[in-house]
Amino acid sequence: MAAGDVPAREQLLAVIGIQAEIAKLGLDLGGVMTLVVERCVPLLDADGAAIELAEDGEMVYRAAAGIAAPQLGLRLKRASSLSGACVSAGQPLICADVETDERVDREACRRVGLRSMIVMPLRHRGQTVGVLKLMSRQPGRFTEADAKLLALLSEVVAAAMFFATKYDSDALFHLATHDGLTGLANRALFMDRLRNAIARRGSDGRELMVLMIDMDGLKPINDHYGHRIGDEVLKEFARRLKAGARPSDTVARLGGDEFAVVLAPVDARGDLDGPLQSFRKRLDAPFSFEGRVYDLQASIGGAICPVDGTDPDRLLDVADQRMYAVKRRGRELSARAH
Repeated sequence: MAAGDVPAREQLLAVIGIQAEIAKLGLDLGGVMTLVVERCVPLLDADGAAIELAEDGEMVYRAAAGIAAPQLGLRLKRASSLSGACVSAGQPLICADVETDERVDREACRRVGLRSMIVMPLRHRGQTVGVLKLMSRQPGRFTEADAKLLALLSEVVAAAMFFATKYDSDALFHLATHDGLTGLANRALFMDRLRNAIARRGSDGRELMVLMIDMDGLKPINDHYGHRIGDEVLKEFARRLKAGARPSDTVARLGGDEFAVVLAPVDARGDLDGPLQSFRKRLDAPFSFEGRVYDLQASIGGAICPVDGTDPDRLLDVADQRMYAVKRRGRELSARAH
């Protein structure tokens, strides 16, 4: 159903619903941004959405959904993009066709797969610090009515930034890029760091490694002892991961019990075993909390750049497949033991 066919009343109710969900998330700015982009796609029958923050002359994809999701962490030059123009103007901008609009970064648009877009400013402490962008594969997709509807959401996101950071731009960046529970990098920052690490690797030829890590057994802990204990276990797991990494590495919580690490640079020479065993030894140890001991275990899979590829999504997919193979073997061994 096209956006114009959706009754205005239904769209307004949808916006109110999104606003209510944003309020529930409180100071979790990363969660707020992810929620907004995911809900905006069906709201306007768009093909993709992103929230970009202005950082050091660039616009960075800090939340993305739909066709924009694979580009999480993408960086655009502020001076040569519609997002940058929106930040400078502080007002909504509509692009009817990227192939004829001189304001856009055409190469980036083609990479994402969009033909038209609408960009809304996100204002914080009197400044436009980022944008909410809706995208379509079709030219001429968005209207001024869409801009008015999105303005209601952009104001709420800006308000979330206002209350979350108390006017502190450093806090704004941290809350937008880190997991609220563990303090680790979130998925957006992880993808940003991974892309940068791959780009840097080309200058020195050294390898980098990506690890995908699942914390096994979180659900039984939550079911038997409650989510408060589960959160403490997650935080301990995160501390152990962080302790096993170097300052040059990036440790992230991607969501739930899923974690990831970028090790860069490494002299692995195509061998994953050393780092995997080191992290597994650190993670697979009992955790004592409030007089009770909890078993912590992890399933880990890895991929090496350039041996397993040089594309971020390819590396994550290889590491993920290897991690699930480890998890399956663990389940099979457990079943045989019982």
